[in-house]
Amino acid sequence: MKKTGKRLLACFVAVFAPLTVTAGQSTTMMAVISGEHRASENTSRDQYRHPVETLAFFEVRPSMTVVEVWPGGGWYTEILAPLLRQSGRYIAAGFVTNPELAPQWRIQLMQALEAKMAAAPDLYGKPLITELGLPDSWVAAPPGSADRVLTFRNVHNWLKGGYAEPMFEAFYAALKPGGILGVVEHRARPGTSIEAMKVSGYMTEEYVIKLATEAGFKLEARSEVNANPKDSADHAEGVWTLPPSLRLGEKDREKYLAIGESDRMTLKFVKPR
Repeated sequence: MKKTGKRLLACFVAVFAPLTVTAGQSTTMMAVISGEHRASENTSRDQYRHPVETLAFFEVRPSMTVVEVWPGGGWYTEILAPLLRQSGRYIAAGFVTNPELAPQWRIQLMQALEAKMAAAPDLYGKPLITELGLPDSWVAAPPGSADRVLTFRNVHNWLKGGYAEPMFEAFYAALKPGGILGVVEHRARPGTSIEAMKVSGYMTEEYVIKLATEAGFKLEARSEVNANPKDSADHAEGVWTLPPSLRLGEKDREKYLAIGESDRMTLKFVKPR
């Protein structure tokens, strides 16, 4: 096993011991995270996204039905779909792909993701793909079917688009009673205005918690696993100033590489029983 795999294995044992996969299940969290199928540009970002610790905090198990909201290029798809293939179910609640409604880049992302999974059924299984978003696609998964709904760095898009509320309502409808909504989002300083959040891509924890609780969720816990104290959350091009976007190009490139990816909140909400 590679050194990275050994380090992650130690972490997996520490945080996933209560979630042990049975001997008959060949796909385990560590086998997936250290798997050769993951793109190198994705594994290089583990240091910022902490997938083992994050999924442990959200209490994800291989036997669950898990909805990933707007998977985009499929960074977490490479982990979640193989993990759930044998005894669980992966649902990708993706972009709306109607060409009259969606920008071409979103359509292309979804097409690429679907092609990627279809090309490797032994790895990804047969995921359910739904469309979620404007103007009227508000069903992430069959009602009350999901154990977990997970969204990674998406809430700022919905705030800017003016439809954050129906998205959180869709998550609530998809989850079973007692199910968990896991949110990772770029974190703004407390007191940041809504207009500043729309422009910068950073959200306050207070606002995200407000969205979730108004949809019916209860805040269960917060984690600092994806925190980055080097990030001031105050950059010329917002969160896109930092890697991987590096929107300023070569200007202060080394400075922003040294900061790394954004400071992120990691919040766990529960749908009451």
